[in-house]
Amino acid sequence: MQNKITKLFNIQYPIIQGGMIWVSGWKLASAVSNAGGLGLIGAGSMYPEVLREHIQKCKKATDKPFGVNVPMLYPDIEKIMDIIVEEGVKIVFTSAGNPKTWTNFLKEKGITVVHVVSSVKFALKAEAAGVDAVVCEGFEAGGHNGREETTTFTLIPMVKEQVKIPVISAGGIGTGRGMLAAMVLGADGVQIGSRFAATKESSAHDNFKQTILGVKDGDTHLTLKELAPVRLVKNKFYNEVQELYQQNPSIEEIKELLGRARAKKGMFEGDLEEGELEIGQVAGLIHEIKPAKEVLESIIAEFNEVKTSMNSL
Repeated sequence: MQNKITKLFNIQYPIIQGGMIWVSGWKLASAVSNAGGLGLIGAGSMYPEVLREHIQKCKKATDKPFGVNVPMLYPDIEKIMDIIVEEGVKIVFTSAGNPKTWTNFLKEKGITVVHVVSSVKFALKAEAAGVDAVVCEGFEAGGHNGREETTTFTLIPMVKEQVKIPVISAGGIGTGRGMLAAMVLGADGVQIGSRFAATKESSAHDNFKQTILGVKDGDTHLTLKELAPVRLVKNKFYNEVQELYQQNPSIEEIKELLGRARAKKGMFEGDLEEGELEIGQVAGLIHEIKPAKEVLESIIAEFNEVKTSMNSL
């Protein structure tokens, strides 16, 4: 399956594993890359030297391309970028910030740069900044998200209509059918997060993985827009946030309730009551914890099967 995305990253399938915090370590990234997709290490939850360790282990675990996802709001961003260059990483996905800030620096080092966007406006800014591709992420996605609440189904064709660089779709995609739908709408490839969070190689806590299997439609919600919009499973912490909103809180009061390390507590340490449980709406279609290789292979098999059946129409 060769197209713009497989050629850009030198991979077999146009499937990118999302670089999720507390979930996407070297084990998951290398497993996805070895299976023919593009694995991403999620730097957002790693201290600089921890990231270095994950990159080095990933290089030993796969001889296939892999990348690093970097939220640009990270406090030690300069150290993170230096480590990426020092360790010879060839692909970087940036998010949560202005793509102009680091794109030239990375591209001068021969690194392929992709930026995550949630609107046409930001897609155009990313293209103008010189990125090689954009991930257009609909608000169905888990974790941090855009304030616009534009759905993947509408965002893909709107972005595709405006930009000339390759478009990768994200948000609500976890099956071969979803992948085919995204590509019919104009995507050149897909980025999948939630489905890979529920794999054996994911570094998520088993409690969180089991919670993902129990999520049904309506069990997640986009909240905390005053700080950074995030889609969460409705648990005790989520309910406390909603109760606070009824009191018309200040930003400071919201920050005080949020505290620190909520995502780590929930997804990595397995506290299902007090932690942030970040997962996408597509979790309602996830029913089993499987190896990443099997997940990717099943997506491709279903993609090909449904594509063939569509020809009869």
